[in-house]
Amino acid sequence: MAIEAAVTLRPPRLRWNAGIAIGGGIVVFLLLVAIFADWLAPHDPYAQSLVRRLRPPVWEPRGTWTHPLGTDPFGRDYLSRLIHGTRISIAVGAGAAAIGGLIGAVLGILAGFKGGYFDRVISFVISARLALPSLLIALAVLQVGGSGLAIVIAVLGFTHWDRFAVVLRTATQQVRRQDYVTRARAIGCSDLRIVTREVFPNVAGHFVVVFTFEVAQTIIAAAALSFLGLGIQAPEPSWGLMMAEGRNWMTTNPGLITIAGLALMITVLAVNLLGDGLRDMLTPEGRA
Repeated sequence: MAIEAAVTLRPPRLRWNAGIAIGGGIVVFLLLVAIFADWLAPHDPYAQSLVRRLRPPVWEPRGTWTHPLGTDPFGRDYLSRLIHGTRISIAVGAGAAAIGGLIGAVLGILAGFKGGYFDRVISFVISARLALPSLLIALAVLQVGGSGLAIVIAVLGFTHWDRFAVVLRTATQQVRRQDYVTRARAIGCSDLRIVTREVFPNVAGHFVVVFTFEVAQTIIAAAALSFLGLGIQAPEPSWGLMMAEGRNWMTTNPGLITIAGLALMITVLAVNLLGDGLRDMLTPEGRA
């Protein structure tokens, strides 16, 4: 009976997951595009030409395969800028989520593991952070401190750590009551060893799920900041900036906004699908 129970319990965890298959496949494709952008782009994404400005996409009557997605108001090849924009979006999403994850994981695990005074102080800091909209904080900081890729990554990282802290605090509170943590204390293990060897491996699944969600959130936030003119600055091929540059031609050449918008939507959707699939595979709540 024990062998039969073990056999019946294994397949739900290892079964094929549509979220991981679809979302992960798209994410891997986008990563390859970002890595090999210099070789995939047919033109220089920064080269301007007033002669070639506002060329239509290839599916329109005046479109040509020289510029399959047309050109922007400055005559730059739209496909090349879209491909290089993938690199910027992934760099911002992964970089900001990594910074936020580091801050949130340290605070959340510390609050959940130590409890008492540490928990009260960190919970107050989390509540204060949640009371302030992250996008407004980012707008204020970028308005004062200037814009740029590194600054955008840092600002978004320091404003997107709260979800990590909340989730890992709760998960750590559950793990610290387990028997293996009690045994580790009984044999004289230090708090650092218990956290690194016993606690974090058992909350890592929650971290991974929140990380994928925050990657999607920071990609959207970076595009919004660029669209408002305070994020990635010209001439960098940011998707949000591309949409901002094409909004004056929205009625005559809607592809200048819709194509970059679709790329942003597909990227965020793929990351969220991957996160949902990882939640189903890694966390007990998802497996239930």
